[in-house]
Amino acid sequence: MTNGCGAPAQGGSIDVSTTETVLEGKVLSEGTPVGGAFVRLLDSTGEFTAEVVTSPEGDFRFFAAPGSWTVRALHRSGNGQADVSAFGPGVHAVEIAVA
Repeated sequence: MTNGCGAPAQGGSIDVSTTETVLEGKVLSEGTPVGGAFVRLLDSTGEFTAEVVTSPEGDFRFFAAPGSWTVRALHRSGNGQADVSAFGPGVHAVEIAVA
């Protein structure tokens, strides 16, 4: 299933092979999950790479190359971002607070 922009539906669990690098997390506002937030993936130079919309539970996921990333959340309740170093395969957890 995909959302309106062609990205896979966010949320749920996945089976990640040992060769994939996954940035996965949740967008929160005052501790409450934020659904419908736009989450952007920026590379180490700040260049836009991808965008998804959070699930109703605030979940998002990107499959990315190993490296340094910025994950930015944009929502009517506020904006926030987190820097992630994902230099190896596996799931790298990201939590973004918007305010």
